[in-house]
Amino acid sequence: MTTPKNTICIWYDREAEAAARFYAETFPDSAVTGVFHAPADYPSGKAGDVLTVTFTVAGVPCLGLNGGPAFRQSEAFSFQIATEDQAETDRYWNAITGNGGAESACGWCKDRWGLNWQITPRVLTEALAQGGAVAERAFAAMMQMGKIDVAAIEAAVRG
Repeated sequence: MTTPKNTICIWYDREAEAAARFYAETFPDSAVTGVFHAPADYPSGKAGDVLTVTFTVAGVPCLGLNGGPAFRQSEAFSFQIATEDQAETDRYWNAITGNGGAESACGWCKDRWGLNWQITPRVLTEALAQGGAVAERAFAAMMQMGKIDVAAIEAAVRG
């Protein structure tokens, strides 16, 4: 087993494996690569419980740690998933929010484990990168949205 130089470690109460399997089923280039059990009792679990899970999300290496209820996720960390069109945006958004997650604003949503996601169509990212009036119009449109509406962003870009 080769350990990547940099891995994102995500703290879960006790459902790291379920979360990793959901991500692997939802996003391309994602997989569960290992499930490791605690060799002894620890503060929030017993010997034999799933302690860590290695997985990738859209090619990004991650480690899920079942650390117990001491720490919660916050919007200070999120995965940003770039989408090509409305169908892909809808697919990811609906998968996350439809599996016990919650909608938020400006393309953000939260999965049932509390992890935050930005489901961001490339048309929005490209419009914001243009700067000037195009970015201002796209930004103003985005600020009114939960899930990003690609057609509305494209209309804002056109002015």
